[in-house]
Amino acid sequence: MLKIVKTNGKNQDFRMLVNLLDSDLIERYGDLQQQYDQHNKLDHIHDVIVIYKNDVPVACGAFKEYDRETIELKRIFVGKENRRQGLSKLIIRELEKAGDEKGYSYAVLETGTKQHEAIHLYINAGYSEIPNYGPYIGMENSICMKKMI
Repeated sequence: MLKIVKTNGKNQDFRMLVNLLDSDLIERYGDLQQQYDQHNKLDHIHDVIVIYKNDVPVACGAFKEYDRETIELKRIFVGKENRRQGLSKLIIRELEKAGDEKGYSYAVLETGTKQHEAIHLYINAGYSEIPNYGPYIGMENSICMKKMI
């Protein structure tokens, strides 16, 4: 049984899932991941979704304001044993819906060149590649995307 919980960046289950995400990213990118850590702090994350399966936290995602019209999707993760079940699509839809309800028109995100499954997920969810924005300008391992929500 799935349960979707809207919470914030202080939620302990969210933080536990983010630690698993960070471990996964370090496995993929090694020391290069340190360049991105500064952009993944949870201090200013107020809009979080955690998905529970049988009361166990299995997936998460968040957004923060990028500008007055745009949210930036952050920290989207599904635990390895719960992948390929549509949970990441559900997280994206819930985050976009919450952003829309708060009056935002667009969503942007950054993912890495070695995260092929994430790239396909975002394309299938309607995101288009854009030039790297903000802190990702000039970062060769970053792929930035945008969608009207």
